[in-house]
Amino acid sequence: MISGFSKFISENNLIKPSDRILLAISGGIDSMVMAHLFHMLNYKTGIAHCNFSLRGDESDKDEELVRQFASENRIPLFAIRFETKTYAIQHKLSVQMAARELRYNWFEQIRIENGFDLIAVAHNLNDNIETVLINLTRGTGIAGMTGMRPLSNRIIRPLLFAAREKIVNFQTEHGIIFREDRSNADTKYVRNKIRHLIIPVLKEINPSIETTLSETAERFSGFYEIVSEYISMLRKEVSIKREWYVSFLLDKIKPYEKNKAILFELFKPYGINDALLIDLIRIIEGESGGLVITPTHRIIKNRNELIVTEEKKQDNVFYTIYNIDDFKIFPGITSAEKIIISKDFKIPADKKIACLDIQLISYPLTIRKWEDGDNFFPLGMKQKKKLSDYFIDKKYSILDKEKIFILESGGKIIWIIGDRIDDRFKVTSETREVLLMRC
Repeated sequence: MISGFSKFISENNLIKPSDRILLAISGGIDSMVMAHLFHMLNYKTGIAHCNFSLRGDESDKDEELVRQFASENRIPLFAIRFETKTYAIQHKLSVQMAARELRYNWFEQIRIENGFDLIAVAHNLNDNIETVLINLTRGTGIAGMTGMRPLSNRIIRPLLFAAREKIVNFQTEHGIIFREDRSNADTKYVRNKIRHLIIPVLKEINPSIETTLSETAERFSGFYEIVSEYISMLRKEVSIKREWYVSFLLDKIKPYEKNKAILFELFKPYGINDALLIDLIRIIEGESGGLVITPTHRIIKNRNELIVTEEKKQDNVFYTIYNIDDFKIFPGITSAEKIIISKDFKIPADKKIACLDIQLISYPLTIRKWEDGDNFFPLGMKQKKKLSDYFIDKKYSILDKEKIFILESGGKIIWIIGDRIDDRFKVTSETREVLLMRC
């Protein structure tokens, strides 16, 4: 076990001689075996322990064991207690996801504050194949078939080579004390179902199932590197990164629109999963305006492109302007000033500049997002027009429309900011003073 541990670290270039490693130790058999292995090999380590306050006295006894091991072996200890259930409720997470988020955030904080180079966690070979089976059951791309990696950012998994049976034998041989988490036997959790119900059946078919699945995952890891490089090159060919969104060009995607595997990998970074992939194909084949909302992004068909933006809650932004100085509170208007008209005055021919008869404007003014039902009299027209129709005529995309603010006086639209003023507020031969705004 010791030689296998050293060999795995060396073959995967996990640790340099100068590295200081923060060991994530729960008190369970895997992490306690890992702690002993690092200690036996004289690595420079510290121990981090999280008490998640989920199992009452049992959690406290876990912490007591870890404290005792750290003290006996003169290893620096960092311990913390989390109110995990409260955090889960506040952040709308499962208890398991809350615990994961809390511990990894804290591990990284401790690593940075105390000069550790790496964080070691005790995932083993069985954990890895369970992860692969879980991903496969839920639906996954090639990445999900690769399982966990020995090194991911600054997190190392030096026990990934060892099957659970091997770890138990080492623990027995060396009399390593550990704590058993009773929840590990509860098959209400997906991982435990896989561990206790599925894998024993698979072992009846193939007694070496752990090794077989591990080798398969390793091959998929190689495939994934090849596919990732190809998809990265393809994504550069079919998309353009704009200032605040990514545009996928439909004419370049067309050769791949029936290839679900390529589309999945292309759009996976934007939250596409198996269920949403069908919707994505539909909007590619459908009319302009089609929309797919993923957990992280929105993908909109706009004529000959797919526009991908981050999914952000649209707040009901509202500004009240009591005088000309208040325009500075709205970032969309860079300047506002009153100008007395002279013989040399010319109305700027720029839609980014609004030039309005100040006598026709009544404070306070309102700046807000446009809404369905809004209408105005476009400059040069004597008939009222709905903003929604105006935007259609101007070929505004859904995202263009979402960025639009309007300036309003007494319930009347003065200016579609950055686009067009209302004819009722334009400068005429009788105008003596104007409000000039730039955006």
